[in-house]
Amino acid sequence: MLDKVKSIEEKYNELSLALENIGDDYQKAAQISKERSDMEEVYKKSREYRIVWEQIEEARNLLGEEDEELREFAQMDLDSLEPRFYLLESELKSMLVPKDPRDKKNVIMEIRAGAGGDEAALFAYDLFRIYSRYAEKRNWKIETLSLSEIGIGGIKEISFSVKGSGAYSRLKFESGVHRVQRIPSTESSGRIHTSTVTVAVLAEVEEFDIEIPAGDIRIDVFKSAGAGGQNVQKNSTAVRITHFPSGMVIACQDERSQLQNKLRAMSILRARLYEIEENKRSSELDADRKSQVGSGDRAEKIRTYNYPQNRVTDHRINVSSYNLPAILDGEIDIFIDELSMKSESERLSAVGEDDD
Repeated sequence: MLDKVKSIEEKYNELSLALENIGDDYQKAAQISKERSDMEEVYKKSREYRIVWEQIEEARNLLGEEDEELREFAQMDLDSLEPRFYLLESELKSMLVPKDPRDKKNVIMEIRAGAGGDEAALFAYDLFRIYSRYAEKRNWKIETLSLSEIGIGGIKEISFSVKGSGAYSRLKFESGVHRVQRIPSTESSGRIHTSTVTVAVLAEVEEFDIEIPAGDIRIDVFKSAGAGGQNVQKNSTAVRITHFPSGMVIACQDERSQLQNKLRAMSILRARLYEIEENKRSSELDADRKSQVGSGDRAEKIRTYNYPQNRVTDHRINVSSYNLPAILDGEIDIFIDELSMKSESERLSAVGEDDD
């Protein structure tokens, strides 16, 4: 542990020195400043741990002195320092567990109606409302990036950003297939229908987090689709970006400005590409652990909302809530808290295996 503490302090000091001598490279300065800020807490804990260890070593050396009173003072110091030392060691180990580098980022969420036609689109709207209410309770800001609706109040697909402290660390567990079982209002026989909606949670990334060569994309502009009459855009403000290496196509048309639509489309593209790279890295480092918690793969059924039984079940942790109205009002911490604890426990286990 002391070797780890030493390397943490050395790294922090290196970053501090680099920041002092960075010059006018503001982009590089922002990267270094963020990296140092991210390790500030663990640096302070490491330094406190090392100081207490040095005090313990000093007290132990005094136990060999001939002066009895000096030995008694040394023992008193040890009695107070050792419990503090073991507590600091435990806290430091927990802090050194590999964290998801995306946890502090804002997110881009994508909700798409799957199997079930109009009923799936209606439930896609319900999910959007769940996340909107959840964000509201946490004082996060939601902004719609792109939206495709159906005429009866449903959503074919929607992309929106969620900005706020710890947004990704909480919402990342929502990625996957959400299944709803309920009787549609148009169903005269009272038969229960099953529909699905996919949710993707992407970490919002800055330009310097992932570079996209200009030659890898094609940008097309077109007129935004409107409701007709005065609402149809006369100018080509909508933007479609095609990313050749991945085959992804991103379209944004909700803003009146072509520039704003382009910026939003590029933001979504960067987030998706970053997610692909992070998933590759994660699968190489912790494939077993990831499969236990749930990878967030869109093909994976993660939760069922059963209206007749007033029940919502998360299949990854086998936890159910029998208060469906509360869930629909954004009270989803019952699942997120359990998933967070499970993920943390598995990361700690993995660290223990690495130490062995």
